[in-house]
Amino acid sequence: MDPGQKLPPSNSTSQAMLEFRFQLIGLCFGFYASVLLFFHLLSSTLSHVYNTLQAKQKFYWNHLATRSVFGIQSLVAGLTALTWDSEFSRDIMRGQENWSWSMIFTTAGYFLFENVAFHTYNLVFRSFDLALAIHHLYALSVFFCLAFISDSGGHYVPVVALLLEMSTPFICISWMLQKVGWGKSQLWKANQWVMIHTFHIRMVVTYYIWWVCLSHWAAVNNNYPLTLRLIFYIGLTLLTVIINPFWTYKKTMQLFNSLAWNFDHKMEPEKKNVALRKKMWR
Repeated sequence: MDPGQKLPPSNSTSQAMLEFRFQLIGLCFGFYASVLLFFHLLSSTLSHVYNTLQAKQKFYWNHLATRSVFGIQSLVAGLTALTWDSEFSRDIMRGQENWSWSMIFTTAGYFLFENVAFHTYNLVFRSFDLALAIHHLYALSVFFCLAFISDSGGHYVPVVALLLEMSTPFICISWMLQKVGWGKSQLWKANQWVMIHTFHIRMVVTYYIWWVCLSHWAAVNNNYPLTLRLIFYIGLTLLTVIINPFWTYKKTMQLFNSLAWNFDHKMEPEKKNVALRKKMWR
């Protein structure tokens, strides 16, 4: 899309406009699916440890790496919205920019991919994470609403909310270090401390979002449709009261009791992985 071109409103309910928006989301879905495939090809070529993993663990390895790509992108976008003097800061409830529209469609496409990958993983490997499923469902619903039924609402709050993805690169590093036998190393512990602090920051971000919404209550009601508001507030409440505290506790406990999480068994002792470390990279 031309950076100088304004996105036409979706309430011009033309078939062409709806198709255009679906195509943008589809392209973003395809991009993240390609990223997952890229990490599979790269890891299978370079890493001996990766080739020794079970199929379930290989999928999770690539899925985490793909999440971290989106997490870095989200961190940059969220910090940009939060710190730059732009239309966002001048009009929090109605401010929009061309790049923020790109992030709305990118995020909608990513969470569509994330839900498909997550539930495919659950079906194939008979696994389920309720907190993650709720988080992904609400994120997908919110950004699809923003993409299709909320052209007048500002993008400040949803883009700042992308800062909640800041923990994903550190989760990826933590899990991969465990798989290659460095789960008791100083590097792993340092990464775990940083990850725990990102979860603390996530909690601060949710409080800040509540403060912005409550401080602009009338403007929120005037600029965002009821459907979007209901989905957003229910999701934000669950995130604030249950999901964020639970994840923060879980990651803190992992620091003191290193587990190969998501696979329900304790990580192998360090001495059993020394040989794998030496053969990790071809």
